[in-house]
Amino acid sequence: MADFDPLRALRVLSGHRVRFIVVGGVAGRVWGSPTITNDLDVCYERRSDNYEALVRALRELEATLRVGRATPDPIPFQLDARSIKAGDCFTFITAAGDLDCLGTPTGTGGYSDLLKNASEEELGDGLRVLVASLDDLIRMKRAAGRPKDRIAVEILTAVKEERERQD
Repeated sequence: MADFDPLRALRVLSGHRVRFIVVGGVAGRVWGSPTITNDLDVCYERRSDNYEALVRALRELEATLRVGRATPDPIPFQLDARSIKAGDCFTFITAAGDLDCLGTPTGTGGYSDLLKNASEEELGDGLRVLVASLDDLIRMKRAAGRPKDRIAVEILTAVKEERERQD
């Protein structure tokens, strides 16, 4: 298992000009959430040229499908634009750690929906990426509804309230 290095994965995605928005725990951390995450979640734009860019980035990151405990053995998967187009949400193991590529995150209309409220943020060493807004992160977590998501809603709401008090 590779060490979790989300900045490396984001640099590779950016270097291949993949159109994506950071969502999930890493996005929450950008806004000040104390929650620790062990994977990087991105929402990618579902367009043909972006599938190709995403595949190039995933190949550079040596991505393989991540499977759950129910199916511990690798399953056949052809990493190409056709496979990405045919699916929507993919979970990968990469040389930079776990990477989830979500075409349409739960509770959203996908990239174009999230783009409306996303903002470009610097994450260090000049790396600038689009990050989903706190409101959109809360919306996604509410829609997912798992116990850990309900906890995340509480934390993200508190972060939002604190940021609003500081403004």
